[in-house]
Amino acid sequence: MPKLAVVGFPVGHSRSPAMQSAALEALGLAPEWSYSAVEVEPEGFEARVRDLSMDGYAGVNVTVPHKHAALAMADEASEAARQIGAANTLSFCADRTVADADAVRPWVVADNTDAGGLLAALPSTPLDAHTLVLGAGGAARAVVWALVGEGARVEVWNRTPARADELCGDLGGRAVEAPVQGDYDLIVNTSSAGLGGEDPFAALPLEPGGFAAGQLVVDMVYGERPSPLLAAAEAAGAGTVDGLEILVQQGALSLALWTKREPDLDAMRIAARRTATE
Repeated sequence: MPKLAVVGFPVGHSRSPAMQSAALEALGLAPEWSYSAVEVEPEGFEARVRDLSMDGYAGVNVTVPHKHAALAMADEASEAARQIGAANTLSFCADRTVADADAVRPWVVADNTDAGGLLAALPSTPLDAHTLVLGAGGAARAVVWALVGEGARVEVWNRTPARADELCGDLGGRAVEAPVQGDYDLIVNTSSAGLGGEDPFAALPLEPGGFAAGQLVVDMVYGERPSPLLAAAEAAGAGTVDGLEILVQQGALSLALWTKREPDLDAMRIAARRTATE
């Protein structure tokens, strides 16, 4: 019975088990295939994942704070994972093994579906879109890599300007310290501002009344209802994409890698949003 999981710390809040289980059910792969959550502290990450790879798991999704460690432990990595510098998907190849210390273990392949998930969630191509990315962490790296690769004109803001400079030096785009909110076609918040229920506008260079019709605003933060950022954007007539849609899209790409089947996105959306309101 092939097993799958999401690995993180903490991971109890993750929507992935409900979402991916619904996708497996819709594909007719359940109960032969299963998907669960595995909580692992950083110091035990590599050893635990090695154990999973030898215990019937076909692969795992990886979430914070393990995405850099996931790339580092892999035997092989996709171009996206290498260039972004992080992996959110590990596949265990039982038909290709490696002698590791006293054990023979499956070959581990790292990928990053965060970038493809973002692009799939956008309603149209970002080609030539004047874009502001807020934040400079791992999620921002995936977003910038994806958008620059699609021909967007990307600017990056971070509370610590040096981190924005470093990200742009690695992946492209231009660091900015005082972005003008109304100048952008696309605004993507990859920071954690608002994650704990606090006012995101207190931490970001944005104003609630500064959005405009015709803009598209993406917030990686998600919860039981639209974030204050997206609520303000909607009130101004801007288009919006929430973090749950990105979660669905990147999760579907991961599941396709493992099962070689195309998941039912609607089944995944329903499960993710139902879990968000429970």
